[in-house]
Amino acid sequence: MKKYIIYSIILIGGILLGYLFFGTSEDNTTTSKHDETVETVEQMWTCSMHPQIMQEEPGDCPICGMDLIEAESGAEGLAMNEIKMTENAMALANIQTTVVGSSSSANDNGMLSLSGKIAANEENNSVQASYFDGRIENLNLNYKGQQVKRGQLLASIYAPNLVAAQQELLTAASLKESQPALYKAVRNKLKNWKLSESQINAIESSGKARENFPIYATVSGTVSEVMAREGDYVKQGQPILKVSNLNSVWAQFDAYENQISGLQEGQKIKIMANAYPNKEFDAVVSFIDPLLNNATRTVTVRATLKNTDNLFKPGMFVTGKLEGSTEKASERISVPSSAVMWTGERSLVYIKTNPNSPVFEMREVSIGARTGENYVIKDGLTNGDEIVTNGTFTVDAAAQLQGKKSMMNQEKEDKSAEKMLDMEINLSASFQKKFIEILPPYLEMKDAFVASDAAQVSASAKATLSALKSLKTDELGKMEQSHISKTLEMLEAIAQSDDLEKQRDHFVILNENIIPIAMNVEKADPVFYVQKCPMANNNNGGMWLSTEKDILNPYYGEAMLTCGSVIDSALGNAVKVP
Repeated sequence: MKKYIIYSIILIGGILLGYLFFGTSEDNTTTSKHDETVETVEQMWTCSMHPQIMQEEPGDCPICGMDLIEAESGAEGLAMNEIKMTENAMALANIQTTVVGSSSSANDNGMLSLSGKIAANEENNSVQASYFDGRIENLNLNYKGQQVKRGQLLASIYAPNLVAAQQELLTAASLKESQPALYKAVRNKLKNWKLSESQINAIESSGKARENFPIYATVSGTVSEVMAREGDYVKQGQPILKVSNLNSVWAQFDAYENQISGLQEGQKIKIMANAYPNKEFDAVVSFIDPLLNNATRTVTVRATLKNTDNLFKPGMFVTGKLEGSTEKASERISVPSSAVMWTGERSLVYIKTNPNSPVFEMREVSIGARTGENYVIKDGLTNGDEIVTNGTFTVDAAAQLQGKKSMMNQEKEDKSAEKMLDMEINLSASFQKKFIEILPPYLEMKDAFVASDAAQVSASAKATLSALKSLKTDELGKMEQSHISKTLEMLEAIAQSDDLEKQRDHFVILNENIIPIAMNVEKADPVFYVQKCPMANNNNGGMWLSTEKDILNPYYGEAMLTCGSVIDSALGNAVKVP
């Protein structure tokens, strides 16, 4: 009996141990499989080149056949219009970035670059014409490029009228003693047909009329066009050959609209030809076309070059460089043309907002003259900004896919203000209390904008910046810290500038970051109204905070003082204003 009891205890112990080991492992396996299934369902796959493709499992892109990559499932701590891309997507799409102002290219030395061709100097062109009606019997020059010397025989023509005139000469010559006036008139008639004295004397001395008369070159040069052939009947004055003197040629360049302001006649220009890459030729701008070519949106800029050594051939490609900007190279920001996108009236770039992570945001810029393959940025970027210079449209496609501000979704961009006002941000009570204290200098800055006082704007921005720097932001989330960081950046830019228009541009971005925080500050007094001018920021709209319900527009001042409307209220949870 005792033995059976021992066996039973061993059996029960074995069952318990088996349950502990195998039962728990099975549960864990089930749970692990369940988690894996959930993760697989949530993970999406996309194409780096065609981000509109979204699939629930890996594979090939149905458009280009490339391997799909894991799509970004979400990104915390991003500002409203920021997007984040994966490192794989960055590599596969060959997205490259450049820090503006970190290096200078060959074209970033204050020189304006123009492209063009060598053309014949039309001032030196001449036409060899027939001086009488007739038929071309012989044409000694019959193709382009042949050299012509003054006095060279060009052609011989059978001219019935000239034959009759010679008969008149022979008759008048026999009467020259009795009728000298008639004799003189006949000789002058032949001279008008460009016959020389020696030719007329030869006809008179021979006593016979010639049927075919020669035509001699009156200029030296190169045949640029043959306008008649042997056997053709020509009228008096009809062109036979066009001759160009290539001892001087024109270098003709196309200048775009945004380059015209940097051009003027008399400017020195250095010209380089593809045929002579190691040589530079000095010239002067001699002509700027007063008419703009509507098809190409360019004007013709011309310089005259000496060509006594026959180095330049009409049709050669050339490049011209001249000082086309009054700005010093150190004061200008130049970016590759591949970084700029156009949407009709706007020029856009993508800026990398996080130096340690592939986070991007679209920014509108104002471009100036084109210098070779670069564009001068007049406004919108500062030295040290990192922008996308290759793969810009891929980044824009990713932004569009994520519903962020992009080149293609202007309709969604117009609703950005609504998203901004509805953004939920968690702020501690202590932070809210301190944040309210920075708003008085902000309001002083807003009033200075209304008064169009750039100096006071700068002073108030410094005061606001100092107050905001005193806030402790360690307790804030990544998104909240991003808004504070951007606000600090814009305040510093406003404080350092004395250009009112640039200050107002920075004020737009400042409000896009400070208003979402203000909208999440709970009960406080007084009520702050969110106001918006739809015409500010190049008709994209600009917002600001005010304690007064009446509109005093900080973006235009007296020019459009009451332009705008109240779109919401903040700080006090007041009733929404329609």
